[in-house]
Amino acid sequence: MHVGILGGTGPAGRGLGCRMAAAGIEVTLGSRSKDRAEGIAAELLDAWPGRNLPVKGSDNEGAAEADVVIVGTPWDGAVRTVQPLRDQLADKVVISMASALVRVGQQIQAVTLGRGSVATTLQAALPASRIAAAFHHLPAEDLCDLDQGLFADVLVCADDAKAKETTMALVESIEGLRPLDAGRLSQAQAIEAFTAVCIAVNIRYKARTYVRLGGI
Repeated sequence: MHVGILGGTGPAGRGLGCRMAAAGIEVTLGSRSKDRAEGIAAELLDAWPGRNLPVKGSDNEGAAEADVVIVGTPWDGAVRTVQPLRDQLADKVVISMASALVRVGQQIQAVTLGRGSVATTLQAALPASRIAAAFHHLPAEDLCDLDQGLFADVLVCADDAKAKETTMALVESIEGLRPLDAGRLSQAQAIEAFTAVCIAVNIRYKARTYVRLGGI
């Protein structure tokens, strides 16, 4: 599988790309600047020289040519990033990993968007694409550290069966991650909002927490 990450030069995008590449998945990190994406890809290769990571950098148009595309931009730039790529992304699985959050004083709070969530907003912007939501609650720092083991559940929701199946298989390919079917895409609103809770807990306990559901 070839996975492209739009906005893949940010902490979450590059961290997820690093983990997928370590799992043997071909990854293209996308950016508005091809030079910046190539530089970040080179940094990952230099950081893990013995792993032969199949990762490269390109502009967002190049990343959108992949089989599966992840939107790794900040939430407020997601629609602006994908709109010029609508034709390229038609009929492809597109995974939304952003959460709509803002800082209010000392707190991080969830924002309720007009369409409910970032994922459902992307579905409206890309009506011909197969949208799924996943990867919201993983600490970017730990994703980038391949010596750091992961032990986390990833909640996946989608209306499209192929989108859900493909996304869950992608999650399962990464060591230490367990995909859980969280239902339809409307669930993305609650999943995204819970990211604010995770951040609050991390700040209070000076930790990097993971979501793990017992009893399954």
